[in-house]
Amino acid sequence: MARERRKVLVGRVVSDKMDKTVVVSVERLTRHMLYAKVLRHRKRYKAHDQEKACHVGDLVRIIESRPLSKEKRWVVTDILERAEA
Repeated sequence: MARERRKVLVGRVVSDKMDKTVVVSVERLTRHMLYAKVLRHRKRYKAHDQEKACHVGDLVRIIESRPLSKEKRWVVTDILERAEA
């Protein structure tokens, strides 16, 4: 039951230099309330990558989890698209 309530995000891997951890940049679009301009907001999440399968540029799906370290609260579930080598 709790698994359905977890947040799921899709983003690009921007760093894979840590051991079993990747940094995923998630972009969302919002519209300015007054000027109606579309704004891009980016946020970076540290996600657990158990198999060390993700590399920079990959499009991944991450899911919310219990705290795994000081800043790591997400787990990579799928690699949706590989980066061009």
